[in-house]
Amino acid sequence: MNELTVNPATPLHKQEALFASIILPIPVPKLFTYSIPMHFIEPISEGSRVIVPFGKAKILTGVVGKIHNTPPQIYEAKYILDILDDTPTVNKIQLAFFQWMANYYLCTLGEVVKVALPTGLKLNSQSKIQLHPAFNKAAAHNFSPKETMLLNYLQKCPELTYDEAAKVVAQKNIHRLLKSLLRKQAILLFEELKEKYRPKKIKRVRLNTIYTKTPAALRTLLEQLESKAKQLDVLLKYIEKVPLHKASHPEDYYLDKSVLTQAGTSSSSLHTLIKKEIFIEEESIVSRFAYFSKEENYAIELSQAQSTALQAIHQQFLEKDTVLFHGVTGSGKTEVYIQLIQGVLESGGQVLYLLPEIALTTQIVRRLRKIFGNQMAVYHSKYADNERVEVWNGVLEDKFPLIVGVRSAIFLPFANLQLIIADEEHETSYKQFDPAPRYHARDAALVLAKYHQAKVLLGSATPSIESYYHAQQGKYGFVKLTERFGQVELPAITLANLRIERQRKTMQGDFSAVLLDELRRVLTHKEQAIIFQNRRGYAPYITCEDCTWIPTCAQCAVSLTYHQFNHYLCCHYCGYRIKTPSLCRVCGSHRLKEIGFGTEKLEEALQLCFPLARIQRMDLDTTRSKHSYERIIEQFEQGSTDILVGTQMITKGLDFSKVSLVGVLDVDRMIYFPEFRANERCFQLLTQVSGRAGRRDKQGKVIIQTLNPDQSVLNRIVQHDYESMYQRELAERKQFRYPPYVRLIKLTLKHTDKALVTKAGEVLATHLKKQLGKLVLGPQAPVIPKLKNQYLIDIWTKIKRDVGKLAATKEIITKASRALLGERAFKQIKIIFDVDPM
Repeated sequence: MNELTVNPATPLHKQEALFASIILPIPVPKLFTYSIPMHFIEPISEGSRVIVPFGKAKILTGVVGKIHNTPPQIYEAKYILDILDDTPTVNKIQLAFFQWMANYYLCTLGEVVKVALPTGLKLNSQSKIQLHPAFNKAAAHNFSPKETMLLNYLQKCPELTYDEAAKVVAQKNIHRLLKSLLRKQAILLFEELKEKYRPKKIKRVRLNTIYTKTPAALRTLLEQLESKAKQLDVLLKYIEKVPLHKASHPEDYYLDKSVLTQAGTSSSSLHTLIKKEIFIEEESIVSRFAYFSKEENYAIELSQAQSTALQAIHQQFLEKDTVLFHGVTGSGKTEVYIQLIQGVLESGGQVLYLLPEIALTTQIVRRLRKIFGNQMAVYHSKYADNERVEVWNGVLEDKFPLIVGVRSAIFLPFANLQLIIADEEHETSYKQFDPAPRYHARDAALVLAKYHQAKVLLGSATPSIESYYHAQQGKYGFVKLTERFGQVELPAITLANLRIERQRKTMQGDFSAVLLDELRRVLTHKEQAIIFQNRRGYAPYITCEDCTWIPTCAQCAVSLTYHQFNHYLCCHYCGYRIKTPSLCRVCGSHRLKEIGFGTEKLEEALQLCFPLARIQRMDLDTTRSKHSYERIIEQFEQGSTDILVGTQMITKGLDFSKVSLVGVLDVDRMIYFPEFRANERCFQLLTQVSGRAGRRDKQGKVIIQTLNPDQSVLNRIVQHDYESMYQRELAERKQFRYPPYVRLIKLTLKHTDKALVTKAGEVLATHLKKQLGKLVLGPQAPVIPKLKNQYLIDIWTKIKRDVGKLAATKEIITKASRALLGERAFKQIKIIFDVDPM
């Protein structure tokens, strides 16, 4: 792979730089070299976006990785078609960071760039059809009726897209028709490039400066329009909206044209006034984001414990580049973050504030807006492409020194990044699972900070075992905040024994009597409750009570989840869905029964138990739209919701003042999940969701329903004993050689043929074991052995925590994988590399 560096050797003189290595957003290991036309030699720069031809007919947007004077040896370099940027969209630090990510996570540079750049920054090409210049109209008798129909239409309309052509001839698949017309030299196909990003434009008007110079001029105009009531109405509405006597800047006189038309004034009268040049109209580019001003009197007062923690962080930063901030739930870590951010912004630096979930941004953004106003921008996947581009460009232009975002925000073009805060650093949401690069944003942020010589603060009430281990070993600084803000006690946690309750028949559906009694108390006292169940849908599956048939996914080796609201069965892995059957498809019985429960069923059951309660659900199904998170959280904050039922998205960092009770269901499934991190994740998840209770002046209560209350991890959760959990987990991982004592790389082989992928797994594992020995585990099928019609085989590699050892092992894995794919029998196998899998 071509290497990119931050500080290249002696830069080439522009006149000598005839070639450019281009990073294309495709999964190929090498960069492609293109020739730079003479008229592009001066404006082209590393990091600029360019348009290049690729293959026979494709046109792609690429990024200039390196400018040099070495022509390719194997192929003739094609010319760069165009340069899209006056100044580079990607800076040199980003290029180096992208290269590190490709190397570390065993993917290609093109895959990194494809994920890093917002879609709106990539040109796309659309195939179009036009008449051949040599088309002979007299030879139309040689064409079929549908071909004639299309050719006649093209004589009136010079170009058509494939979809438009299909509609003309009323035929879905027109490829054969087009192939025939191409062979007869009647049409040509061409690619039309389209810029995906479109700046937002509005039409606005202002009163001609002739009438704003003096009050007398404006009075004269009003007198002239007295006989024209509708035109006078437009002018008066403008004066009402634009206080002319206060305007001091030319921009102050402008008004969005739509404000006048939506106020009930006559559009034709406004048009007449523009025509007469009484009003001047212009089109302007505006931001897609609302303007937010700071609240001048909004101040944050730190408690003594918070102030001590802040001073300790500053002190640790003098010696360490990374500090782990371990603060209990409700301790006020965010207030400490804000003080750190203010210090960096006042010194002219940039801050990246990472959050694991979009849901978590809602509350925090509202608080940060009051302090930082328009200095801050938010970056996450719920934003439209154009909005993401505006944030990218805003960072480039230093409009937004503070970015609050999810994992993809690490790719933004920072130039003076001084501080990265990774809140809830333990969260698995920081890990990208598909597509490549399968990076962990927290870990990648540590490397990004090194490129910028910035500091990193990792914050959590339940740190990951790895981060806590590094802090204890002295690799990271360490600061602890052990008391809640306002000295509120940590919640009292009770374990509800479902086995005893079932014996006594005190259960009501899926709820214990203990939990229902507490819910009644909460509703009586006008307080709020959260019910946590980490499974969406109505029921995990349905089954026939007669023959035990269970509907399964046609593409994956999983049962289909029942969703009652839309009455369908759905696969949560590939999206496959079918209408819920009324009869068993095996025996024809109508005795179909739902097994288990998800958030949808709990919402329904709670509504039956408490008919007057206002109940909301927050899971993936209810938060698909752009502002659904904000709406649900806002309603809960305002007290419009009494009970909030949700999945793990309600566990992370949210702050609700009236929540006095949290109920946790189905905890045993989490504990017994076959994964070495199961206990750690259970402790983190339950501690986090418990922390939502009692965050003001009253101790909260937590009810955890379980069949086995004697489990050690549950007792540690009840005692809020992170240290004990950490020590036990660390001892087990040392014994069985798991992180943090080793690194892991998981190889997943995929193919539609089960026998072939199994054989390929055996061949690859045998090859790796010869060189790496007992540190290679597998091959074995994962818990779900088939996804999206692909059979899966996993091979795990353990690597000692040594930089040289890691690089050497990666080299062995890469070579072995290429050798396997080089064999004719296995060339269609797909291999997925997951470094540091979660």
